[in-house]
Amino acid sequence: MYYYQRLRDMREDNDLPQRKVAEILGITTQQYQLYESGKREMPMHLFVILAEYYNVSLDYLAGLTLHKENLIQKTGRSL
Repeated sequence: MYYYQRLRDMREDNDLPQRKVAEILGITTQQYQLYESGKREMPMHLFVILAEYYNVSLDYLAGLTLHKENLIQKTGRSL
């Protein structure tokens, strides 16, 4: 799975419009649409913001794992 599909899945699972995710990231809706469609690469700092917002790991957002657990849930401590 490509990360941009995971971005869309997470947004839809949380019943969020692209406009709201763009607001969370501090970017325009058009910029977010390009990331979610795979037409542009999303910068790492935006992945971090979304991982924190959705409370999932960066590996999950990147499509490297099927497990949503974030580091805090796995270790029981904050970063």
